[in-house]
Amino acid sequence: MPNKIKKRRFLDWGILIPYLFLTVIGLMMVYSTTSYVLLEDGDNPARQAIFQFIFWFISLLLIFIIYRLKTEVLKSKKLTFAALIFVSFLLLVAFAFKPVNGAYGWIQIPGMGTIQPVEFFKLVVVWFFSTTLARQQNHVQAHFLTSIKGSLFAMVIPTVMLLLYPDFGNAAIVVLIVLILLLASGVNYLYTLYGGLIGIVGSVLAILGVNTFGKYFLPNYVLSRFAVFRNPFIDEYGDGHQMIHGYYALFNGGLFGRGLGNSIQKKGFLQFAHTDYAFAIVVEELGLIVAILILGALFYMIARILLIGIRSKDPFNSIMCIGIASLFLISIFINLGGITGIIPLTGITFPFISQGGSSLMMFSICIGFVLNISADEKKKAMLNEM
Repeated sequence: MPNKIKKRRFLDWGILIPYLFLTVIGLMMVYSTTSYVLLEDGDNPARQAIFQFIFWFISLLLIFIIYRLKTEVLKSKKLTFAALIFVSFLLLVAFAFKPVNGAYGWIQIPGMGTIQPVEFFKLVVVWFFSTTLARQQNHVQAHFLTSIKGSLFAMVIPTVMLLLYPDFGNAAIVVLIVLILLLASGVNYLYTLYGGLIGIVGSVLAILGVNTFGKYFLPNYVLSRFAVFRNPFIDEYGDGHQMIHGYYALFNGGLFGRGLGNSIQKKGFLQFAHTDYAFAIVVEELGLIVAILILGALFYMIARILLIGIRSKDPFNSIMCIGIASLFLISIFINLGGITGIIPLTGITFPFISQGGSSLMMFSICIGFVLNISADEKKKAMLNEM
């Protein structure tokens, strides 16, 4: 019987192979970017890489579990709402732990470092809105605002918590993802035009507002990021130090790089070489050509995810894939935009390459969702042809 066909037959290798390639490169770069500092401190140089490998192993198990689930389970409104409540609780718990670099958001786990609930919150936002909007397809066109007001209200408290951390970068990602999901839900195209116009005008006003009134309502570290964004050399040995040495890392790499492990900037110059500036170290050590290959693998995977979403007949499958692809694209843009000076640096990690177990697990779970949805769509297509 067709229904008895093994699910592994529908596995999307065009997504899984780039994922494995990127995560292996990521493990190499985590060792490279953390080992020098650990050696200087007299610690095991592979400690952070081992932790990252453990999170990767857990991620692979989660991908397998999610892939084996029926899509009807993933569409459960009760399950998604429970996930939203649980992650919101973790966001609140993070206030009980000491801040890192002036901001909250990390929960310390003895022996395993920290986890960031906000990473999982971003995925839950995509999941929650996908299930909600998929169930309200018949009402979205005619009663758009009425059909989404409950979902938007559910986002208010956790988003406010992010602003109180303060974590404006991730709060901006959440807002952008919600906007994209709403515009992809089948709403009238005029809302897309209005949304784009509001986004452009809002961005201009936000930048002008930060420059003019930011000192009255924004933390000093946010104001300093905007200042060095305009010209990092005004504070070369202070707030502009990271951005300037990020430029040096990008310049030092050339086409072929200095060789794996031979970065200069990770040796005390770039404080966040393993997180925010991990891709800059990739360019410095492996060169521009390898960096382009990494970006190519990422964009190929994202394009396939988008294509699955566009071709999906099921509203949940479609919105979920579009949301996950958007999450990848926004994260990449904000990270690369920050290290190249296009936008202010916000502390967003680069998918799969930066050190961080929470980020790795979150993006891996996204891949599990997409592999499940892809298999579901392939199976439905095959049954329709028979």
